[in-house]
Amino acid sequence: MDIYTKFGDMGPLGRFNRESFGYFMFPRLEGEIAPHMMFMGKKRLIWSLNNYLGLANHPEVREADTKATEQWGLAYPMGARMMSGHSVHHERLERELAEYEKKEDAYLLNYGYQGMVSIIETLVNRHDVIVYDSESHACIIDGCRLHFGKRFVFPHNNMERFERELERAYKLTQQTGGGILVITEGVYGMSGDLGKLRDILALKKKYPFRLLVDDAHGFGTMGPTGAGTSEHLKVMDEVDLYFGTFAKAMAGIGAFVAGEKEAIEYLRYNLRSQIFAKSLPMPMVFGALKRLELIRTRPELRENLWKIVNALQSGLKEKGFNIGDTESPVTPVFLEGDIPEATHITWDLRENYNVFCSIVTYPVVPKGVILLRLIPTAVHTLEDVEYTIDAFSKIKEKLDAGLYPKDKMVDAEQFMKAYTK
Repeated sequence: MDIYTKFGDMGPLGRFNRESFGYFMFPRLEGEIAPHMMFMGKKRLIWSLNNYLGLANHPEVREADTKATEQWGLAYPMGARMMSGHSVHHERLERELAEYEKKEDAYLLNYGYQGMVSIIETLVNRHDVIVYDSESHACIIDGCRLHFGKRFVFPHNNMERFERELERAYKLTQQTGGGILVITEGVYGMSGDLGKLRDILALKKKYPFRLLVDDAHGFGTMGPTGAGTSEHLKVMDEVDLYFGTFAKAMAGIGAFVAGEKEAIEYLRYNLRSQIFAKSLPMPMVFGALKRLELIRTRPELRENLWKIVNALQSGLKEKGFNIGDTESPVTPVFLEGDIPEATHITWDLRENYNVFCSIVTYPVVPKGVILLRLIPTAVHTLEDVEYTIDAFSKIKEKLDAGLYPKDKMVDAEQFMKAYTK
């Protein structure tokens, strides 16, 4: 059989490609990264960007990015770190990240997703066992799939089941002679709730394991100094490996992993995604240094973020919305309905209220659930919050009244054709 034959089944997302491309999926936001951007020729209020601290267009960040690009270009350094892509500036960024996370060492990664995949693959062999949360990010799932040994999953944040799987892993490693890697997230990017770091770490008294925390959404936003969820929960010293990305609060690209010197040194010489791939370009290194400086020295950025977060989340709850168990800036709004209704709600929000947010449906969430995810930032205003809560209230009234079709999706293709003429 030709492997291309399977392309007839586009998968859970691709099966809606005709109705969704350019609108529900792959939308084209235009203009400066900001709370208000252009979409389909109209200005919209945007709640879909992980620009938590507003650094994307911060004048000092733009200046640092511009100067570094003018001085170094986008090509330098050429090659992988191990061969010809290393510099004292990469080392400086690693030192500052390690210091910020109160770890002995840190290793810079050219990309977050592949970095996490590669970290997992590098840490374990066929004798080891991985135990991970069921709502782990796709990069964690892919990393676990590369593992030749056993992997056990536990229901999201269910500590009773976690201990049961941990006990299974321990018994198995007693036979194989391997070790246990536990993986959780600091902030879960869809629901906004936190990984049970304290509860997980408490079980180190009973079972030997190492803990890897993916804190993509927590780095820069959580904790008294923004050092992340481990700082927020006061367990920085107990987390074995801390992973942070530059793609969210830092508004850039790249990532890092921090931990004990021995562990980072091992990753430095064995992490295939870095050994066999180009080094992070110099403009991003200098840009990350500037972003990290601002995160560490400008607490008002984080204070502004949480002012908006608290206003948005408290306002939604006061209006009776279910925002789950979020303890982070990630703000999910859970509604009852299926995919057709979800498309009409999204269409209504964007076209009649000019509010743009991400929509999540089955299979990411259970059938019958619609998740509208809002990402507040430090550069949103309280007026933005008030307007959005009012728009959501009107949407919910229509949904409860059964005004959105349940049997037919919005066909964005027709609208896109009309718009592009």
